[in-house]
Amino acid sequence: MIENIRKILFVCGRELRKTVSDSGVMVFFLVVPLLYPLLYAYLYSGEVVREVPVVAVDQNRSVMSREFLRKTDATPDLHIVQYCSDMEEARNLMYHHKAYGAILVPEDFSSRLTSGLQATVGTYCDMSGLLYYKSLLSGTTMVSLDMNRDIQKEKLAGLTSEQLEVQTMPIRNEYITMFNPANGFQSFIIPAILILIIQQTMVLGVGMMAGTEYEQRKTGRLLLGGEYNNPLLVLIGKAFAYLLVYALMSVYLLMLVPYLFHMPQLAHLSTLVAFMVPLLLACVFFSIVLAFFVRDRESGFLLFVFVSVPLVFMSGISWPASNIPAFWRVLSVIFPSTHGINGFCRIAGDSALLGDVVHEYISLWILAAVYFMLALLAFINFYRSKHIPGYEFIKEIHDKVRQRKNRSDRNQSNG
Repeated sequence: MIENIRKILFVCGRELRKTVSDSGVMVFFLVVPLLYPLLYAYLYSGEVVREVPVVAVDQNRSVMSREFLRKTDATPDLHIVQYCSDMEEARNLMYHHKAYGAILVPEDFSSRLTSGLQATVGTYCDMSGLLYYKSLLSGTTMVSLDMNRDIQKEKLAGLTSEQLEVQTMPIRNEYITMFNPANGFQSFIIPAILILIIQQTMVLGVGMMAGTEYEQRKTGRLLLGGEYNNPLLVLIGKAFAYLLVYALMSVYLLMLVPYLFHMPQLAHLSTLVAFMVPLLLACVFFSIVLAFFVRDRESGFLLFVFVSVPLVFMSGISWPASNIPAFWRVLSVIFPSTHGINGFCRIAGDSALLGDVVHEYISLWILAAVYFMLALLAFINFYRSKHIPGYEFIKEIHDKVRQRKNRSDRNQSNG
């Protein structure tokens, strides 16, 4: 047992030395996890888009139309940068990105309201950014609701203020966004990005080291010691090295970064630690399995970087999982990030306990076990292959150990 532990620590130390001595791996294991979340969190630190520039087309030119546009401009979401004579001028300004939305007040706006009829206001938005649409819709909706109450109060003259309040709003409503008080984009998307950074940087770093080993094998420069006659110990040693690195990175990513940018932190420490254990194990063995498909240092970057955005969508955090086609839902199950994102977002943002994310928790343990077995089979095939340098040396050691054991057994039987 002690000898096996020594071999595991030797492999772990060798892997850590390779990590520190390889500048490319250090970029993925250290620089990207340290700087990338800061960049993302800073870009979305405003949480919501305010004062979206819009243009107004007032075809009615009445007191009521001017009041509607004045209140719209007074909302925190919108800012009317210009009044246009027609929609063609408004479209031209939107085309040149001087405005991201247009508000059209039709010619019959005030006449329909004074006649007791329903009036409409047209809103048009540049859909290149969905947050612009959200601000335009919420701003104009708030103004229309406010003016609706004022018009109702005018028709109910003679009532007290309390009676007017009851008549215009029989059921009081209050909009509260639980666990995301700012209703912002940062608190919504950054937790998912943090989990994805853990998985993707680990995959890229491990893949780069595997590509280096493959290149060394082809040139006969891969030197293996006696520790590598046991693939299980090699796998455990390598996995332990990656776990040490990403245990520290996880503390920074999942605790310090949210603290620095004032994101909701409602997780119970014991729940978070218990959840991160299978997540990191699943990511480690997942990375090792994928590394066997890497044939040079750069191919891992080309293979795995482009899937980051699809993985966010397939997790169901930015698009409802119920609306994702069945094929992609099934495919998403094989990635640790899918279960990690859903579990961590609920733990950190909704204060969920381990029992509340038991599906994700069990799924991560299953993935960790499956990828461990696949990695072990790959290591057995790799380190006992006659096509790698050092095979004869390992085989000689293995044969000597077996002969020594056979002699010991014969001596015991003769005694």
